[in-house]
Amino acid sequence: MKAKIIVSLAALAVAAVTLSAIAAISALTLIKPAPEVRFTPLSGESFSTSELRGKVVLVNFWATYCAECIQEMPKLVDTYKKYAPRGYETVAVAVRHDNPGRVAQFVTKNGLPFKVALDSSGELAKGFGNVRITPMSFLIDRQGRVLKRFIGEPNWAEFHELVERALTAS
Repeated sequence: MKAKIIVSLAALAVAAVTLSAIAAISALTLIKPAPEVRFTPLSGESFSTSELRGKVVLVNFWATYCAECIQEMPKLVDTYKKYAPRGYETVAVAVRHDNPGRVAQFVTKNGLPFKVALDSSGELAKGFGNVRITPMSFLIDRQGRVLKRFIGEPNWAEFHELVERALTAS
């Protein structure tokens, strides 16, 4: 009798874990509107998410002290150069705890061709669901909907395929 109860409880635990995992994965892949936030780039002229409508946009939260962020930056640059002529934009958001001087130095040294914004107050991270891990990126379609959230560096082949589909969608 005890064995049956233990097996039943174990089966319930496995089912609960499976359902939690499915719910977590679903939450990551549901298409929902991008938050309406205002970016302040190093160049000075601010813009909002709604002003980016009509483009496929990657919003990438990163930091100069994040090794994985620095490692993925050349791929972000390559992706931007490949797709920008077709209506693709990248906004790299340096997180609140990053040093603005170090961010500006990194951008200049590495010749980043896309918009780089500072999140000095943490409001951008809050708007995108309390981003606390870097790198974390959000791919947004031309209608302003979040297609996918990426935690860590994405699988680049899969990412490019998703960008291609978003660019060709009407």
